[in-house]
Amino acid sequence: MATIEEKFDSRETVEGDNPSITLKYVIKGTDNDLEAKTLLWTSSPGIYDGLIRQSWSVEYHGPSMWLGTVRYGLLQQQPETGQSVFQFDTGGGTQHITQSLATVGAYAPVGQTPPDFGGAIGVTRDNVEGVDITVPVFNFSETHYLADAMVTVAYQDTLFRLTGTVNNAMFRAFYAGEVLFLGASGSKRAEDDWEITFRFAGSPNRSAISIGDITGIVKNGWEYLWVRYEDAEDAVAQALVKRPVAVYIEQVYEYTDFSLLGI
Repeated sequence: MATIEEKFDSRETVEGDNPSITLKYVIKGTDNDLEAKTLLWTSSPGIYDGLIRQSWSVEYHGPSMWLGTVRYGLLQQQPETGQSVFQFDTGGGTQHITQSLATVGAYAPVGQTPPDFGGAIGVTRDNVEGVDITVPVFNFSETHYLADAMVTVAYQDTLFRLTGTVNNAMFRAFYAGEVLFLGASGSKRAEDDWEITFRFAGSPNRSAISIGDITGIVKNGWEYLWVRYEDAEDAVAQALVKRPVAVYIEQVYEYTDFSLLGI
């Protein structure tokens, strides 16, 4: 008859965020691996020190002898249909600007006055080159577990057509114009549901923007702002400079109804 006893070096323990315990056994009296595994299963506890039995295995160590190993860890529960998982980061995005918020310093040789470009950045004789800066962008994703009946071909087509559009009404905690839908990816998890991850980027709406002498500018998060410059004379510095004479706000993304996402 097969017997089992725990080894002296059993109960190896790991503490922390992902705790685990390993129990080790010696099984004697059988050359049948199925019998050895069954004995290991029935003889080891299902729960040990608050951890769940996750796996068990046997290894042949000679005639009628096996080494059994049972590992315990935290119970890993799979999200159920209808549940959601959220992630975010505030890494920001890059934007090319030609106008500063303020010119905080300007220098010239002794006896000369530096030309005043009205906040224009990187002014050359014929152009305003500008600079790339980091701007606030709130990147976030939502993973939803949707019923199979919802994820039809028509629904997948809707996700495709909403990609690269901006919300036309409040969405989550964001005002209209602040959220760009970057697309979705999904796979069928089982017969009954789909795991679909929706990706978004948020950029704040702004008002009361001032550029040079132009004030009261209003811009939604994903609209594009650009500045027209013209030559002007700086009488103090006795130089020809570039000055902002007009500001344009362009809509570059279509506004759509995000309720069609169904989340």
